[in-house]
Amino acid sequence: MQNIHGLAIPETLAEAAAPETTALVVYDMQIGILRQLPHGPAVLESVLRTLELARSAGTRVFFMRHMSLPARMAGVFQFRQMMTWQRKSLAEDVHPWFLRDSPGFALAPELEVRDDEVIFDKITFSAFEGTPLAIAMRDCGLKSFVICGIATEIGIEPTVRHGADLGLIPIVVTDACGGGDNEAAERAMASMKYMGDAMLCSVEELSAVWR
Repeated sequence: MQNIHGLAIPETLAEAAAPETTALVVYDMQIGILRQLPHGPAVLESVLRTLELARSAGTRVFFMRHMSLPARMAGVFQFRQMMTWQRKSLAEDVHPWFLRDSPGFALAPELEVRDDEVIFDKITFSAFEGTPLAIAMRDCGLKSFVICGIATEIGIEPTVRHGADLGLIPIVVTDACGGGDNEAAERAMASMKYMGDAMLCSVEELSAVWR
């Protein structure tokens, strides 16, 4: 740890991921998303290992869920996004996939969200945009966040970049993140590594810190 002008600057994973000043952000581990990925079960297993480590260490845990708006409440961007993801050329042919309380919207039951953990819903890719996540983290005096979940190239990278812009240190658990497209996910992970704002680690490396 380096100290300058009264600031303690983390240099190692152990320093940045101290349980009392970090949170685990579990990104979009929803039934309707997991079932779209052939490697969904493997990602879920790694996320569950990460979650177990966080709970054992006493780290605060936030779960994110992607939510669709009903068609009548969806705006221009929402319709464009649905048309792109559903590969439809007509707006009238799309249907919201993740309506609140629909089967696909729910988090994977294996996560077993606890009463002292939080679920935030969002309609954006960054977990910080339009949600109370940053407010809650700052109010608890947190300085970093560990992130895992799905999908690396769609939601993990935007959240990491947004979190860094908010002055938080992102820590990406590389083998507990899954991509919808392998090539795009690899590019996203390489981009985050190149930028240098985030720390990248494996579940095993995180285990050595949180145990």
